[in-house]
Amino acid sequence: MGADLLNDLYGAIASIDNPSECKDFFIDLCTPSELNAMSERWHVARLIDKGVAYRAISEQTGVSTATITRVARCLHQGEQGYRKLIDKKEKNKNER
Repeated sequence: MGADLLNDLYGAIASIDNPSECKDFFIDLCTPSELNAMSERWHVARLIDKGVAYRAISEQTGVSTATITRVARCLHQGEQGYRKLIDKKEKNKNER
């Protein structure tokens, strides 16, 4: 049952059409602290991708080095979710 529920959630997220709809969905789905944690991890992933040192990221953001290390591991060795979205955002930025 768990995989089916996750796949249903992934499908719902994939069907989001624009940032406003995405914001509305995630505000309903997540607590403010969950949204904050996700936004911090996304920010950390982008800083790591730019080559910022872990300690500097921690000092700049207040995120623990343990979280930074986990994000870095996912960015470099994970399922490539961070990588795909960072590359997609960079491509879209360059096409403008």
